[in-house]
Amino acid sequence: MIGTLYGVGVGPGDPELMTVKAFRRLKEAAVIAYPKKQRGSKSYAQQIVEAYFSPAEKEMLGLVFPMTKDVNVLAEKWSETVDAIWEQLRIGKDVAFVTEGDPLLYSTFIHLMRMMQERYPDARIEVVPGVSSVNAAAARLQLPLADGDEHVAIIPACDDYETMKKAIEDHDCVVFIKVAKVIDTMIRLLRELNLLQNAAVVTKVTSNEEIIWNVEQLEGAELEYLTLMVVRK
Repeated sequence: MIGTLYGVGVGPGDPELMTVKAFRRLKEAAVIAYPKKQRGSKSYAQQIVEAYFSPAEKEMLGLVFPMTKDVNVLAEKWSETVDAIWEQLRIGKDVAFVTEGDPLLYSTFIHLMRMMQERYPDARIEVVPGVSSVNAAAARLQLPLADGDEHVAIIPACDDYETMKKAIEDHDCVVFIKVAKVIDTMIRLLRELNLLQNAAVVTKVTSNEEIIWNVEQLEGAELEYLTLMVVRK
């Protein structure tokens, strides 16, 4: 019998925010697969999982997802990744692929699932939702995302000033993910809209490396990738 591929959301950083079902799937799966960095350091999802499971007790499969825009390199590496998982599935092993946050919200698992369905249509796939950094940030900051008839948006931040401005103008609350590389643009925009005091920025929310920033002091700052901004009007 072919094994099942589980896309398992392990939460935003605090291992205690992993759901009971996610923990059970990881415990029962023969293999835990995780995104692996090319240069030594552990991936974020791997760190969360290792609070409960170690390589000594569980078969761990590290998969490299290269940070490149070269379509040929990407196609080759993605094919290798899907084939490596299928090799486990076809001999009857269940594979739990872990991702920080939720597997279907801006996650590596989305493309992995699509490719698996295309290349190996016999593969069985199940998704275990997780607590996203969006929800975790709202809880940590005690900042409601939406109430009553309010509108909320989750948007990858970019350096298109007018697009970011329109996003804020059109919604009561906006969560900007991937904000680190455009933080100066965002601060300039918030100043123009007189909303600097309505913004909050947090890195690696709920983890033991969490930082809640003073937004007014962030101009020119070098922020880590896992940083988001919440703007609530």
